[in-house]
Amino acid sequence: MSRKKWSSLDKPPLSQPILDTIQDFGFELMTPVQTATIPMLLSRKDVSAEAVTGSGKTLAFLVPLLEILQRRHTETPWSGKEIGAVVISPTRELARQISDVLAQFLIHPDLRHFRQQLIVGGNSIEDDIARLKQDAPCILICTPGRLEDLFQRKGDLNLAAHVKSLEFLVLDEADRLLDLGFKATVNNILGYFPRQRRTGLFSATQTTEVTDLIRAGLRNPVLVSVKEKATVSTPARLQNFYKIVEPDQKFLALLQFLRSASARAGKVMVFFPTCACVEYWAETLPPLLPDRCVLGIHGKMKNKRANVVERFRNESQAVLLCTDVLARGLDVPEIDWVVQWDPPSNASSFVHRVGRTARQGNEGNALVFLLPSEDAYVTFLKLNQKVELSELSDMSGVQSDAELQNVVDKLHRQQAADKGVYDKAMRAFVSHVRAYTKHECSAILRLKDIDLGKMATSYGLLQLPRMPELKNYNSDGFIEPSFKVDLAKLKYKNAQKEQVRLEKQKTYEQTGSWPGQKQFKKRTESWDQTKKAKLDSKSKKELRKAKKQRKREASDSNTLGKRKQKFTQADLDELASDIRLFKRLKKNKISEEDFDKAMGIEDNGND
Repeated sequence: MSRKKWSSLDKPPLSQPILDTIQDFGFELMTPVQTATIPMLLSRKDVSAEAVTGSGKTLAFLVPLLEILQRRHTETPWSGKEIGAVVISPTRELARQISDVLAQFLIHPDLRHFRQQLIVGGNSIEDDIARLKQDAPCILICTPGRLEDLFQRKGDLNLAAHVKSLEFLVLDEADRLLDLGFKATVNNILGYFPRQRRTGLFSATQTTEVTDLIRAGLRNPVLVSVKEKATVSTPARLQNFYKIVEPDQKFLALLQFLRSASARAGKVMVFFPTCACVEYWAETLPPLLPDRCVLGIHGKMKNKRANVVERFRNESQAVLLCTDVLARGLDVPEIDWVVQWDPPSNASSFVHRVGRTARQGNEGNALVFLLPSEDAYVTFLKLNQKVELSELSDMSGVQSDAELQNVVDKLHRQQAADKGVYDKAMRAFVSHVRAYTKHECSAILRLKDIDLGKMATSYGLLQLPRMPELKNYNSDGFIEPSFKVDLAKLKYKNAQKEQVRLEKQKTYEQTGSWPGQKQFKKRTESWDQTKKAKLDSKSKKELRKAKKQRKREASDSNTLGKRKQKFTQADLDELASDIRLFKRLKKNKISEEDFDKAMGIEDNGND
């Protein structure tokens, strides 16, 4: 698709304040998704757009949003109780990013009459309500959960009445909205909006759930699919690499890469499979990279996430450790590398992760670490997502036994110095093992193919945890501490935690049981075996349910057939005789014993 100048959009044209702001951004040409969707939205059509991540979807809906609101304002000015546009995004980070871009437009003198409000979780809902009443915004940028709460809120705020004049609704990253379990919430929210509105739905992938949402929320939509190359699902200027490493050397390989010349000069994002992994490595990595700013962010963090993202933007050589909470929407142009500790749980997440770099036509690089048993993932990704991976060969240094021992020893000493770090290490490793069993491509990513002792070595564990997967492990690949450490006497650096530990230790010495410890049934199966058993149980349950349904249908059919049959004269005579016996019993002409004998009811002596 050919790219056009913003000023060349004449059917219908854009107003001058919007063009001025776009020029301030430094964007002369529209991206393909902007070229395809903006004219349709301005022509008052509903649009469902599918485009690769980093293709400029934010401006693709903010520009027509402002243009539509501005046109309505020139005819009938917006009152303080009218909300003209709502943008719903899946995460707080993406919502804040959209709000920041919109704020650049609203600085223009001719657009200052539009006020926006960011409504996301993490702060008091009472504060949101107070601001809604005080600021009377015309545009809401929000996450679905908080917006639904406000709609359902009882009291003097009637948000449903404020959106009766809504002109434009945007569902950004719609596939991610549904992946996060917001389907019911989004459907509830749609019920509050007027049907006579324009709707823009933007997503990186088209799924069955997105198609269902299109049917429910859009009226005769125009479907737009924009890809930079027909054979590629990642940005055109993105280079994808992989590196084969042994399980015990994965952290050493990551450390060497972050110290290398190619990654040292810019910003790097490192994706981990679980929140516990991010917490552990965010604790242990900074002492090993003293010249870099190392940050950590995951979905269980609440109020700190916005500050972490903002600091990552401002630091020129920061390393951000994260989970898939930042796999969508984060737009930091200076990100040079996206690194993945493990292949993601599903193939589509790979595309979204690497899309954090090479945005808006810039160059970028991505690297995924693979174990020797995972080499088939390269072919799988090419067939499943049309992503070509090249092996990275320019990493500085070669992993030697001495280097490995040195790094693992440093991890051991960090844990020995603080029981808090030791706890985080154990949780990270166990959560990683559990997450690995949930891979969609489990046919090639099999836990049984991994030496878990070597994997534990990469985490620098002081000891192997007690878990079914390690029940018969002989510990040949696990590197134990080179110094003596008494795990029972590990102390917390946090004074409050240490005081609690000492009190529990005292109770344990007196009673023989650790206070507050739940008695769990001993597990004898590994996580993948448990998962398989649950699936088998579910299949058997569904099979039994289907059999019962067939029997019920057959019974109903037989009953219906019998009802259609005519009664014989003998049946009618027998029924009349029974009725006469019952009447005689009621008039006390026969005893209950005679009645029972006549009816064939026998007394077996059981009351």
